[in-house]
Amino acid sequence: MMDQVFDWCVNVLVYWAGILGITYKEINVWVFVIIWPIVTLLMAAVIIWQWRRIRQLVQKSP
Repeated sequence: MMDQVFDWCVNVLVYWAGILGITYKEINVWVFVIIWPIVTLLMAAVIIWQWRRIRQLVQKSP
């Protein structure tokens, strides 16, 4: 089962690499070294902002 999931993911990356005109290794770097960390940092920032906003709203409620 895990081999099938891995193979499917590799095929998706190979497909998108072909569409973008880059190699599998290049798209792998873009996804896992550049895009994923940026998305993770953005999500962490949103979570912190929401946590602070909820705290403010809870403190203001009667």
